[in-house]
Amino acid sequence: MKLDNQTVPLKRRIMLTGASSGIGYQAAVRMQRAGHSLILPCRDQATAMFTLERLEEDTAHNTTGNRIVTAPVMDLSDLRSIEHCVNRLLRIGQPIDTLILNAGLQYSGEVIAKQSTQGYELTIAVNHLGHQALTQQLMPLLYAGNDPRVVVTASEVHNSKSPGGRFGKPSGLGKLAGLKSGAGFKMVNGDPIFDADKAYKDSKLCNILFARELARRLSLVANEISVLAWAPGLVIPRNEGGFFRYSRLNNVWGQRIFALLARDLLRLSETVDNAGYLLMKLATDQTFNGTGFSYHSNRLDGPGRHRFEEAIVSQEAQDNYLAISLWELSAELIGLSPELTPS
Repeated sequence: MKLDNQTVPLKRRIMLTGASSGIGYQAAVRMQRAGHSLILPCRDQATAMFTLERLEEDTAHNTTGNRIVTAPVMDLSDLRSIEHCVNRLLRIGQPIDTLILNAGLQYSGEVIAKQSTQGYELTIAVNHLGHQALTQQLMPLLYAGNDPRVVVTASEVHNSKSPGGRFGKPSGLGKLAGLKSGAGFKMVNGDPIFDADKAYKDSKLCNILFARELARRLSLVANEISVLAWAPGLVIPRNEGGFFRYSRLNNVWGQRIFALLARDLLRLSETVDNAGYLLMKLATDQTFNGTGFSYHSNRLDGPGRHRFEEAIVSQEAQDNYLAISLWELSAELIGLSPELTPS
């Protein structure tokens, strides 16, 4: 898909997770410069203040229209923190036109599973469960939005046949035995041995299954909301710790060598600036108005060249029964009804 650089989007009210660094931050910069109103939840007050101050510096002399930006505290690894943030937003009552589920965590190299506040494996808790909890509770504000849409940052590694998905253990949720066992699980498929790389791939598969099921359930309650999942490609920031920040210290040098090869020598990676631009377009461009689910991938065409287009998700990501089961089990774990109420 070719994106029209001349398209002038209407000003939107946008909530974006993962805005403190990487792709999310670059998208936030572009959206603030364009005059969109932003809600940028951050995991703690210090991160929120730093993000707002940095954003102010980077956009002070190049902004169109009014700049309305807030950064409420919301820790995606804590369901109570999500509920507290959502309740505050519901009291304010400002509609949300675009909800961007972009935050992601991967603690590469770890062999011991970390747990969220509620006892769920941390990768799945942040990348999937927290985002489902946030989305379900924010539905009244999305229903009230203008041409509302949900944008989900996934990854091509959800597909075991993709270049990134072929390295290490492939993604695979099995029969969701881990989720069925409740707090304390190590892997979604019930495997008792933790694998951080597979946990991340599994979380990206969950992102797409969640997006597909969200679109299906919205169609049943007759709500015209577009659900867009996308894969930004391999993004390795140069000046931020985003790619390495959750890694074990003894794994960092290996990852730095990988970054040197993939980003600088072979030119296989996408820049964080370009990925931020694509995310901004998905969130604001009128091209993406509509209903239902779609998946877009920023695929490598050759060294230093990417092609952003609508794509097909993996075979497992197309499993309707798995999508329904994942949604319902996840809703149970986060303490919400699986049903979406009409607007």
